[in-house]
Amino acid sequence: MALLEARHLHRHVAGRLLWQRVGFTLEPGQCLLLVGPSGSGKSLLLRALAGLDPLEGGEVTFRGQAQQSWCMPAYRAQVMYLPQRAVLVGETVADALRHPFSLSVHSGLTFPKQDARNLLRDLGRRDDVLEQTTANLSGGEAQLVALTRALLLCPSVLLLDEATSALDVDATHQVEALLRDWVQEGERAVIMVSHDPEQRERLATAVLALGAQ
Repeated sequence: MALLEARHLHRHVAGRLLWQRVGFTLEPGQCLLLVGPSGSGKSLLLRALAGLDPLEGGEVTFRGQAQQSWCMPAYRAQVMYLPQRAVLVGETVADALRHPFSLSVHSGLTFPKQDARNLLRDLGRRDDVLEQTTANLSGGEAQLVALTRALLLCPSVLLLDEATSALDVDATHQVEALLRDWVQEGERAVIMVSHDPEQRERLATAVLALGAQ
């Protein structure tokens, strides 16, 4: 069974048609790259897939069940959206990573501190990163912490909005390697917005284009 499917999606903003007849089938192990010029509605599509923005038309299904029939907190725990600008709650990195585990939707999970440390090490961070204050993180470091937080919560689908936009080349390659491994470790898949054609070549198993290319 496909993890996520979209059929005949369309969206207008201020009377302007952004996209229409958008559809795809996302299988386990796939990394779908969402591309298009600025203003083509890539972030809006990710938000619609996450149930954060209403569907104007068409249908989204997760594991064969229509989006609107899911309890939204449970759906968003499995189809998880990461915005380009990370929002971290807590004084330290450890606090920010631990915070979602206090929410009722994740009550069955326990914060795995060593897994967090291992993931951050795979992303090139020092062993003392958990003790760093979130206020002093760079934009790129905050993106890495937000990605780590998402992976610790074990979603099925990650919706990544320019997840490497603030990273240098080495860190970008580390994120890509981590995502390639992650989608192969279970019934998982990624949809990722990217403006980098080289990243598409390295990471994408499929590409969905919005607007004129």
